[in-house]
Amino acid sequence: MEDIDPKHSESGEAPKPIEKDYESHKEDPGPAKPAVTEKDENGAGSVLKWILPIIIIIGIIVWFALRK
Repeated sequence: MEDIDPKHSESGEAPKPIEKDYESHKEDPGPAKPAVTEKDENGAGSVLKWILPIIIIIGIIVWFALRK
């Protein structure tokens, strides 16, 4: 098997809490509050759920047309 760097493996620990005092945890800080609480208002998910089915339908039509 391949060697896995121990820094990049799951530890099973609970995630770090939101960072409130960065200066005291400079070496190993937790996530900032905006990184955890930010809402995804203008994400690509709403666009993709309309575009992907249209692309699939067009692909099927082209496939049937060129299958001859």
